[in-house]
Amino acid sequence: MAEKSRGTALTILALLFVLLAISDFAKPLSHNPGVGFVYLGHRLSGTANAVMGPLFGVLLLIFAYGIWTMRRYALPVAYIFTGWVIVNMILFSKIYGNVQHTPLYMAIITSAIGIGVPLATAIILSRRQAELA
Repeated sequence: MAEKSRGTALTILALLFVLLAISDFAKPLSHNPGVGFVYLGHRLSGTANAVMGPLFGVLLLIFAYGIWTMRRYALPVAYIFTGWVIVNMILFSKIYGNVQHTPLYMAIITSAIGIGVPLATAIILSRRQAELA
């Protein structure tokens, strides 16, 4: 059976998840107190940040690999990650509110990208489910 191409959209999405993984790996290296891995709405610091940032970075790399190689496990991970992002964003806004005084348009853009990228990944993978190995 001939292997099908993942296409441009999934290639771009996989690369975006690699960039997100790099960002998570870098979070423990930042000396800015406003930078830290967000876990269940809480911005982590110290040891928790040093463990969770790289851990999620590894998970995101595994996810990106699954997208890149069209693996079947990438589909449920895409839906789980989409749900995770939504829960994380809601809890973060409940806990911290608008602490950084972010303009509304920026909050909307950030939310749209934060939810849109994993959701688009899940939708595209769902549509191409038969091609996943």
